[in-house]
Amino acid sequence: MEGWDPNTKSTLTRIPLLTTKAGPRDGAAWTQRLKEEYKSLIAYTQMNKSNDNDWFRISASNPEGTRWTGKCWYVHNLLKYEFDLQFDIPITYPATAPELELPEIDGKTQKMYRGGKICLTVHFKPLWAKNCPRFGIAHALCLGLAPWLAAEIPILVDSGMIKHKDDAASSAES
Repeated sequence: MEGWDPNTKSTLTRIPLLTTKAGPRDGAAWTQRLKEEYKSLIAYTQMNKSNDNDWFRISASNPEGTRWTGKCWYVHNLLKYEFDLQFDIPITYPATAPELELPEIDGKTQKMYRGGKICLTVHFKPLWAKNCPRFGIAHALCLGLAPWLAAEIPILVDSGMIKHKDDAASSAES
């Protein structure tokens, strides 16, 4: 964690680490892992809310806990930009990090793969591999999605690639 800003380091140290090394094919061990994932996500969400930094909502969208959907948002120039968020838990999880998708902005930045999958290969994937199986979904959001949104959304807004919903509605009425 050398070279990290103190805020990120502080946040990361307060997200509970996971202990169960299990993926979707591991039966009861996967159920235990999901419990740990939920505890970690709840702790991260509560921490964000207490710091007035609430920026996502997600939940498993199937009973197996292998498909997750929700919303994430980023505030830029006092305007809230909200996006659908989705991802599947890979079969090789937790050895492989989930590929976080923002389908609404697919193709609007070079730091994204087809289908709206955000690019996390250079910075995040080695960190995930080093911390397997202790990292989970909350860590992927904290260290993957949050910095990606902070780096990409202002550029996309300033370049006109993304319009605020109020701007889009007023231009459609014209």
